[in-house]
Amino acid sequence: MPFVRGPKHVVTRGKTPYLAADDARKLLDSIKGSTLLDLRDRALIALMTFSFGRISAVLGTTVDDYYANGKKWRVRLHEKGGRFLEVPVHHKAEEYLDAYIQAAGIEGDRSGPLFRTSKGKTGRLAVKPLGRKNAWDMVKRRALAAGLTHKLCNHSFRATGITAYIAGGGTVEKAQKMAGHASTKTTELYNRTDDEITLDEVERIAI
Repeated sequence: MPFVRGPKHVVTRGKTPYLAADDARKLLDSIKGSTLLDLRDRALIALMTFSFGRISAVLGTTVDDYYANGKKWRVRLHEKGGRFLEVPVHHKAEEYLDAYIQAAGIEGDRSGPLFRTSKGKTGRLAVKPLGRKNAWDMVKRRALAAGLTHKLCNHSFRATGITAYIAGGGTVEKAQKMAGHASTKTTELYNRTDDEITLDEVERIAI
């Protein structure tokens, strides 16, 4: 019997856990900014969310990668293959970044890492950049403290930002450029707007 190739399995929906817009606001608002680590964590989460940046790209930024372009601020993300992606900074991310950088006193260390690991339990920052595993541990800790039961990962904020952007009227094509994706098919994996629509439809079941 001749071999018959089965249908190709095509993944059309991403599996990355994400936050609805109100939960994303809840998470950011729960980080009050009373300590230096609060300010760092809030700025990191905000930048990942509003820039659609990959965790490695965001953690790879230096202080100099956050810069003014006229009256607007931009961030230079270090992408794969030595590429750079420069994107405008959302006003909320700008507010959180400015507060963090000022409190950390790192304005003058232009070539130093923007997001830095802490010195043990001292609450102070080292010169060493924050690692992906440490960032993930922070995300889980912050989500738990905010009362969120979502199983979040570092990529969750990329999906959260893209979903909120498209739900707010943005296009997949623009989101693709902002995220630095080679194809809109990749961007669609992070677009979870259909999840929100599905929930609305389910709630129509009046029992």
